[in-house]
This record gives sequence, structure tokens and C-alpha cells, in this order.
Amino acid sequence: MLPKYHFFIGVIFAVVLYFLFPHIGIINILIIFISNIFIDADHGLYYVLKEKNLNPFKCYNWYKFNRKKTLSLPINERKKIYSGFYLFHGIEWIIILFLLGKYFNAFYFVSLGFFLHWIVDFYDEYVQKGTVDKISLIYNVYRWRKLENKKERI
Repeated sequence: MLPKYHFFIGVIFAVVLYFLFPHIGIINILIIFISNIFIDADHGLYYVLKEKNLNPFKCYNWYKFNRKKTLSLPINERKKIYSGFYLFHGIEWIIILFLLGKYFNAFYFVSLGFFLHWIVDFYDEYVQKGTVDKISLIYNVYRWRKLENKKERI
């Protein structure tokens, strides 16, 4: 999913959360909102490593182009597309961050932001591709090593 959608969903979630649970505080609401967006830093890292380019505008356009290209394929072909390895997209990080919340409260809110992002990506990938690539780091490594007909794209 493109960052602008995570931004809008994050705004809506943050506003609703603030009105339902005002005792959370504006700082923690902002932590949730920001972590929901900046989890996608791993997309930038993947782009830099793959394309050897630091331009964020080219990165964004590269993802937009490849998403459009993928969505033009039949659903059975979309399942064969390797969307890349995204370090922060996995349930493992959400669990680790949540557990770290025991020692530093802000990590609870970072994990909630990551979880919001993860749920939205999960839904988007399932609807658009009929499969989910970013559910777990361990699952992704296992799945893509076993898939012989994978087509690398984004």
C-alpha cells in the first residue's frame, strides 16, 4: 500500500483513538501515527540496495509503477511476484516492540503503530494479490525460497 493511504488511515485512527481514550495523551498518539508511517523506511532501504539510488522521489515512483504493473496481471500471476524483503514488516517486530514496552512505555505505542500498518498491508495484499508477503519475516524467507517460479519485482 502506498504511504499516502497509511497516512490517511493513521490520521483517522489517531483521531478516533484520541477521542475514545484521551488519557493516552497526544505524545503517545503521535508515536502511534509516526510509527505507522515510518515502518515503511524499509521500502526505501530495499530500493536503495536494489536500484543503487538515494532519490526518494524516484523510489516512490518506482513503487507506484511496479504496483500498477503488478495489478495489471491476472491474480494467479500476482501470487508469483516477489515483492521484496522488508525488514520491519513482520509480526516478529510487533511482538518484540510490545515486549520492550514493559521496560519503556513508548514501545507499546510503537508496536501499536506497527500493528496498524501491518493489518492494513495484510488486508491490501490479500485483496490485491490473493496472498500475503509481509506477514512474517521467517515465513517470507521460507516461502520465497520454496517458490520456484517467482518473478522478482518490487
